[in-house]
Amino acid sequence: MDWWPDINELNMVSVTLRLSLAMIFGGIVGFERGSKRRAAGLRTHMLVCVGSALVMITSKYIAFNLPFASDPARLGAQVISGIGFLGAGTILVTSYNQVRGLTTAAGLWASACLGLAIGVGFYGGALIAGTIILFIISVLHNLDAMLIMNSRNMEIYVEFGNDGRFSNLLMCANKNGIQILNVVFTHSKSNNADPLAALVSMHLPKRRAHSEVIEMLAKVEGILYIHEV
Repeated sequence: MDWWPDINELNMVSVTLRLSLAMIFGGIVGFERGSKRRAAGLRTHMLVCVGSALVMITSKYIAFNLPFASDPARLGAQVISGIGFLGAGTILVTSYNQVRGLTTAAGLWASACLGLAIGVGFYGGALIAGTIILFIISVLHNLDAMLIMNSRNMEIYVEFGNDGRFSNLLMCANKNGIQILNVVFTHSKSNNADPLAALVSMHLPKRRAHSEVIEMLAKVEGILYIHEV
């Protein structure tokens, strides 16, 4: 088809195709993140991917039309390093000292790399990488959750009544072979009259459902509230 422009060259058809693909691929990654109510969702990932694609298109334009330019590849390199600032904004430390947003930050970085690949015309690599990225953040999410729930290490948040003693929890843990790795006392997250609260890291003697451990510890005298963090 001699009448159809070469999509590997820079023309209006290839530019439209590349930016459209970047929007689609970024949207696919962002949709999964948005469905889990993450800070960076559909539109954020779309913008990152399209913007990255435009950077690479601009780099190719510079290389073809300004042959004396020193290094047109610098634009793409700046995207890869600069996207870290945006990704860092999605990483949060919760009130339970947990780090959240790492997967979203990695997804933003991956979307930027997808955009760079699409923008430079590396369609095959972008298609394969996009499929793998979608597989990682969607299909492997269930596997990751299963590994966490079956881990022998777990962390719990516990609130005790004013007359409750932390030693009761320690005795119950020792009786069941549970090793206490670390304890951090903190302020209560509830509306109770300033009860004692603690973040407790534990190592279980064998693999068992974390829900069973929570149910067992919840029966300890003096514990008002307990959940896994």
